Amino acid sequence: MARHLIKRISYSSYFARALNKLTSQIQQKFLEKEKVFLDNPFDVRLKTHKLHGKYKNFWSFSISGSCRVVFRFADNEEVVFIDVGGHDIYK
Repeated sequence: MARHLIKRISYSSYFARALNKLTSQIQQKFLEKEKVFLDNPFDVRLKTHKLHGKYKNFWSFSISGSCRVVFRFADNEEVVFIDVGGHDIYK
């Protein structure tokens, strides 16, 4: 996978609301993983993977064992975080 040089992360309004509903511990883990993501969105610690089916234009990375972020590449420099939460976000 070509290295993306992420310069900007945008949060969808849905993502921002979902993030605010998470526990402070998960929010803190998210902030740590976001820093890793900015450096390299495909760092092995993130377990980044392409989604399939109706989500084929999206990617996901793990915050913790049960919490993940769904995102899309707007271009090679910008990413939009779409949703965050457990597996139920793939509805």
